[in-house]
Amino acid sequence: MISLKVGSWKLTDLINEPFTHEFQTFLDSIESGVKEFEMKRKDLRSDISTKEFEDLIHLIEELYEKVSVVQGYTHLQYYANTSSNEAAALLTMTEKIASDITNRILFFDLWFKKDIDEENAQRLINSIPSVYREYFKHKRLLAKHALTEPEEKIVNTFTVTGMKALVKIYDKMTNSFEYTMKVKSGRKIIKKIFNNKEKMLSLIRSSRPEERESTYKTLWEVYKKNSGVLGEIYQNIVIRWRDEGVSLRGYKSPISVRNVINNVDDATVQALLKVCKSNTVVFQNYFREKAKIINVKKLRRYDLYAPISVKTFNQKKFSYGKAVDTVIRTFGDFDSQFKKLSEKVFTEQHVDSVIRKGKRGGAFCYTVSPTITPYVLLNFGGVTNDVFTLAHEFGHAIHSMAAADKPIMVSQAPLPLAETASIFAEMLLNDRLAKNISKNEHKLLLAEEIDHLYATIMRQSYFTLFEIEAHDAITKNNVTIDKLSEIYLNNLKEQFGNSLHLSPDFKYEWLYIPHFYHTPFYCYAYSFGNLLVLSLYQQYKIEGKSFVPKYFNILAAGGTRKPEEMLKENGIDISKEEFWQKGFDYVVDKVQQLKEF
Repeated sequence: MISLKVGSWKLTDLINEPFTHEFQTFLDSIESGVKEFEMKRKDLRSDISTKEFEDLIHLIEELYEKVSVVQGYTHLQYYANTSSNEAAALLTMTEKIASDITNRILFFDLWFKKDIDEENAQRLINSIPSVYREYFKHKRLLAKHALTEPEEKIVNTFTVTGMKALVKIYDKMTNSFEYTMKVKSGRKIIKKIFNNKEKMLSLIRSSRPEERESTYKTLWEVYKKNSGVLGEIYQNIVIRWRDEGVSLRGYKSPISVRNVINNVDDATVQALLKVCKSNTVVFQNYFREKAKIINVKKLRRYDLYAPISVKTFNQKKFSYGKAVDTVIRTFGDFDSQFKKLSEKVFTEQHVDSVIRKGKRGGAFCYTVSPTITPYVLLNFGGVTNDVFTLAHEFGHAIHSMAAADKPIMVSQAPLPLAETASIFAEMLLNDRLAKNISKNEHKLLLAEEIDHLYATIMRQSYFTLFEIEAHDAITKNNVTIDKLSEIYLNNLKEQFGNSLHLSPDFKYEWLYIPHFYHTPFYCYAYSFGNLLVLSLYQQYKIEGKSFVPKYFNILAAGGTRKPEEMLKENGIDISKEEFWQKGFDYVVDKVQQLKEF
């Protein structure tokens, strides 16, 4: 039965209770599997048979499945309450276990990358089931970046107490921040206290300018106050990223580390970022138009997400049940399989939607393994944007479940394709909400769509451009935290031009972006995904229902195909700047539609 009320997820599908005999037995079974695999080291020779090689793959996958369950449970427990010392301790314990296992089975990965000769490597790749071929081709590509076994073990061991520990400290700090907001109401000053920033951040879309301004000022004041520690954490993450990726492994640049991991060419990402930089005027024109609509001379950065209609804004509140029903119906109109998969996440109680102190902010979809229904974290506040977030994360869940028939080793889509289903889901929802509404409501929805396109295309690409500059500045020039803030402010000035008034307090915004800490150079995936989906969605509009099987095939591929090759088969060449420009042409058309209302 689908829950129509906000609540917490059920994790007993993973682990019933930690620190029990049952849990220890499960850990013991992992240890037995690792020992069995270690015994196979003697079988690694150049003339290994295909059957022996496949048997080793299946043994590794059994281990991956079990370790993923343990790590999935401890991560989800921690994200549900980052202030819990017990959850943090359990997470650290399981990360150490996972690191130890990785080190003990590392010999297989390194043997295939570096020790086996090219002829026999190709023999194995060509003879194993096709679902694994791209995965092992990619391993050979990574070979030149692999270290020796002792070195790899050291890197794995110190990641737990190094980079992962820094990220955990960042999360623990930022999720425990308390915000005291002061807003003028007539002659009075009203004080509001928030212990979860997600609830406060819903006010950046308030119809009251002073409330929007106070929200941002309160947020940046807290991050400024903690900038010393947060900045120090970031600097150390950046240094560690370059030391390992560039100095030790020999990648061309810090962003190349992410590109190669994503199995996407540097040239493709460069083409994407170049087109984004050359199209800043598209959104600058929108900001000027929005200023006219809300009857101000020039937008302030505080007003970026201001609603264009006070009346409509106040009416558009969604209960959780209404939001869930709307999203499921939207998926059902597209395809019955999409509806069925989304309902599964709800019926298995794999959603944590309530806002509470200590819970990780934002939203995400967490896939434990192909055999387990994904988990979704939300901070549902009831505004329209929360409904789009719900659709977005359930798009991720559908993407994972579409590839559920793939082995765990190759089930996850590479990062550049990771946003394909999530953004497509948002566009389906946008079209549904646009039906049977008044002209004024349609105008508001159109403005919200362009706001969102800015946030997920231009904003994310400029995040990546900042990261490129920040990594360079930290590792080559040993810049201060204040200098990084100046670099970020200049980044904002370039993307906004003179289209709005940018106040200096936004220079602390970079400290607030968790992707910079958790997954360096992740953010271009949003730009990539949005511009790709704009192309796919226009294709759907032309082809209708006949498009659905083709689209589902893209999702079902998981990580079995190289993005450039798979998309080229569907008539999409992502290495060309012309392709990315088509997405901006779509935005230009939307801005023109808004002007004509």
